[in-house]
Amino acid sequence: MKPIGRFSPSPTGPLHFGSLVAAVASWLDARAAGGQWHLRIEDVDATRTVPGAEDEIFRALDSLGLHWDGPIVRQTARTARYEEALASLRDRGLVYRCRCSRKEIADSGTHGIDGIVYPGTCRELALGIDVAGAERLRVDEEPIEFEDRLQGPQSQQLARDVGDFVVKRRDGLFAYQLAVVVDDADLGVTDVVRGADLLDSTPRQIALQRALGFPTPRYLHIPVVTVGGEKLSKQTLAPAIDASLATKWIARALAFLGQEVPDDGENPARLLDAAVHRYDATRIPRTRAVDLPRD
Repeated sequence: MKPIGRFSPSPTGPLHFGSLVAAVASWLDARAAGGQWHLRIEDVDATRTVPGAEDEIFRALDSLGLHWDGPIVRQTARTARYEEALASLRDRGLVYRCRCSRKEIADSGTHGIDGIVYPGTCRELALGIDVAGAERLRVDEEPIEFEDRLQGPQSQQLARDVGDFVVKRRDGLFAYQLAVVVDDADLGVTDVVRGADLLDSTPRQIALQRALGFPTPRYLHIPVVTVGGEKLSKQTLAPAIDASLATKWIARALAFLGQEVPDDGENPARLLDAAVHRYDATRIPRTRAVDLPRD
């Protein structure tokens, strides 16, 4: 079966260099193996959506020659599917209602790998779904282990490092962890290529995949782009990609990923096509971040 990859930007601002690197890496990895590359808009947290950002991302990707397969998927159109998955977990007693506030958790929890470890306050209370609160997945002591194609062997004990984690928020929005697992399974994604800032959340997704009976894709977590030690992001006002300089930006992304930069004129599509034939995932820097000099 040919691989299926995806790029999943959030519509919180225009495409910047950090997200371009992730797009190029996932596109190359899929195309070099003769596979498909899909586009999904991760707008499950609708409170963060910036009007017009989605269209800006589409235009930038198209101008850069990063063309996708099939229809665009939007998480806001898939809430019924997430509810179906949650109901399956609920029916088997794998999730429970939690009424704890953030302050209560901070006061009683310990620091873990990604914030405060939930102490299990509501785990055995059997609260009804009519109680205001969040839904949490029960985790156990068994370590989640997987082999990242770039970062190597990974192991995380969710009970110790994270605790029972939220799959549906108190405000009624579905959590990223549940949405991305259902989305990838429904799309048939075989290979997830994304930033290493998401490496620590992968065990939570694997736990959900196992609970829902979904296959686990292969993972490749590339280094994130940082400047002065801070992740380049929309929140840190990273400048938008200027599509009129498409070849320059593609070449810069290839260099960041340790790939050979073909000398192929000013056509970004030809540049990408040449890069596909030279693609070597083992040349990507095996680190969680690469710091760029300030302009």
